[in-house]
Amino acid sequence: MRRRRLLDRLFTAVLVAAGFVTFGLVALVFGLVAARGAGAISWQFLTEEIRSVGAEGGVYYQVLGTAILVLTAAVVAVPIAAGAALSLAAYLRAGRVARLLEGTLHALNGIPSIVYGLFGFAFFFHLLELKKSWLSGGVLLGLMIVPTVAVAFLERLRAVPAATIEAASGLGLSRSRVVISVLVPAARAGLLSGLLLGLARAAGETAPILFTAAIFAGATVPHGVVDSPVLALPYHIFVMAQDSFDPRVAQKVWGAAVVLLAFVVTLSLIALPLRLSAHQEAHRA
Repeated sequence: MRRRRLLDRLFTAVLVAAGFVTFGLVALVFGLVAARGAGAISWQFLTEEIRSVGAEGGVYYQVLGTAILVLTAAVVAVPIAAGAALSLAAYLRAGRVARLLEGTLHALNGIPSIVYGLFGFAFFFHLLELKKSWLSGGVLLGLMIVPTVAVAFLERLRAVPAATIEAASGLGLSRSRVVISVLVPAARAGLLSGLLLGLARAAGETAPILFTAAIFAGATVPHGVVDSPVLALPYHIFVMAQDSFDPRVAQKVWGAAVVLLAFVVTLSLIALPLRLSAHQEAHRA
């Protein structure tokens, strides 16, 4: 008994230490980026377009382009991921097809983003001849985050008590009505949290949009689909960090990094009340 208590205390101490290390690393990254980039943040920086190869101007169109790509990715990812998760939870259940589909989702989640970028370049740029387009980049980012969204939604669907599903079926509801009226409301928190994680990843990706959607300068608001690129914060940071040695540009790079971090945090703040309300609905169900 004494040895068990000692092991419990040791295990607790390790977990607490791991938590502090994780928090410390996050705080270090945020603090470093904020300290180096805060001086570049101003109203003009957020509302002006880039000038003088990044030495002047701001990131207005980079923020706009990133938002367009992220919103397009969400529109693409949600129905595909929800359909895959609901198929596994409510229709396929156990079996060879279900195992294959679930294994495919986990395998797709491990594919490097550069591979997605090369696929998008071959498919959208060459095969469909869209050239660089906001639609190509958004669709590719959406496909890339489908596994993240689907797996999070699936885990929440499987957490719905079997008694709840059986009670709904006992009332005479069809399988489709059980899915719409019971499973989706109870598991919506998983869909939202998975979408949040996926969009946070999509907002910071460089390789997929480098091949399909983003250019460094010269684009504003897209006016079509074919040959309609956008500016984006990750690609903007990547190019300026690689090609510029001007101290003014260096501060602009860190300023853009601050904006990108703020973009991701904003997604989290928007999703938080939705996730909480979904959790409450799941408990009521």
